[in-house]
Amino acid sequence: MTRTARSRPGTHPPSRRDPRRPGTAAPRTPLTAARAPRPTDLFADRLLAVLSGQRPVHWMLRHTAGRAYDELARLAEHGPLRTRGTRPVVRDIGYFIPRTGAIEAFARISAGDRLRAMAFRLEQGPDLRWRCTAVELGGPRTRPSTDD
Repeated sequence: MTRTARSRPGTHPPSRRDPRRPGTAAPRTPLTAARAPRPTDLFADRLLAVLSGQRPVHWMLRHTAGRAYDELARLAEHGPLRTRGTRPVVRDIGYFIPRTGAIEAFARISAGDRLRAMAFRLEQGPDLRWRCTAVELGGPRTRPSTDD
């Protein structure tokens, strides 16, 4: 009678017995090379978190420069990307580099059954950190009132 090897659930495979190799396993290399996320990706997610009510506006205070914080606060006040049930997600990001240290970007955002557009501008400061300097959300533009 001969015995056949059966695999049992929860058991590990037999160890390797190859005299040409050392006893330790070779270090694994990742399948995909890890790359730092682009600033456009980071800021699209950050702006979406604020405009959908997942984060407070002051969370973006150190990531903005100029009037961008005021614009963001005005937009977030109305919660334009808040939805019931489904969470808004960034579907696509495009960008244009008008000069070194500046990026003009847009993001397509799916919020429930609606598709919205968000545009923002990033500028790199002397400390090499990116900051949002302008943000707009698609839809009818509102003009500031001019009271004389």
